[in-house]
Amino acid sequence: MSKTTAILNLAKKTIDTESKAIGNLANLLTEDFARTVECILGSKGRVVITGIGKSAIIATKIVATLNSTGTPAIFMHAGDAIHGDLGTVQEDDVVICISKSGSTPEIKLLVPLIKRGNNILIGLTGKVDSFLGQQADFVLNTFVEKEACPNNLAPTTSTSAQLVMGDALAICLLELKGFSSKDFAKYHPGGALGKRLYLTVDDIVKTNMKPRVSLETDIRKVIVEISEKMLGVSAVIHNNSLVGIVTDGDIRRMLNKYENINGLTAKDIMTSNPKTIQV
Repeated sequence: MSKTTAILNLAKKTIDTESKAIGNLANLLTEDFARTVECILGSKGRVVITGIGKSAIIATKIVATLNSTGTPAIFMHAGDAIHGDLGTVQEDDVVICISKSGSTPEIKLLVPLIKRGNNILIGLTGKVDSFLGQQADFVLNTFVEKEACPNNLAPTTSTSAQLVMGDALAICLLELKGFSSKDFAKYHPGGALGKRLYLTVDDIVKTNMKPRVSLETDIRKVIVEISEKMLGVSAVIHNNSLVGIVTDGDIRRMLNKYENINGLTAKDIMTSNPKTIQV
């Protein structure tokens, strides 16, 4: 077996192990999941998600997903919580504690403190009979048979299961809240996603260079206008109305068609009556 084949086989084995575990999560769902969703929907507070180690990293991702889909959430590191950050948890907040074992020292210290504040505690754990599982008001079971790590040590399959369970929560909350693409756009104004959802024609019109020529503009000046404005196109205007456009493609076709471009103007190569969008 070649080295490449061996590497690919290991990768496929990892993906197969994790995908089977994720597929099994649906079989682990109980009424506690539904009660968790209802509890968060009815809460006047935020969702505080806590964890330690790799579970803490997963917690930050779930927090980000919830915030971007209309459910206010905040991350609290379990280690820092028992050294002052417990003040993050306010009245009416729902706390989700993530732990594969459900029995780490930090979790055992933190859970009673959360319970003392009368906050609803959700345990997201791979061991429902653990300390966390027994203390939580509702338990989300993320049990996995084994990690993808050959030594069954490095959190891999278990963290994937945690993340997927968090996604399931977020999507259920999104659906039940009637969270729309317009709502989504409010939280994603930047980047390609924000541009697709939020950017309007009016936004572009205000900032672009607005290249324009007349019907009788010499073709060389048309080329200069398109090049200087760097949009790959120029509007052709007559009597203050758009009558056509000249694009980079029109220029290339012209050069291929005519040996001599002397005397050519915008009207000779323009595309008439282009499709338009009302601002």
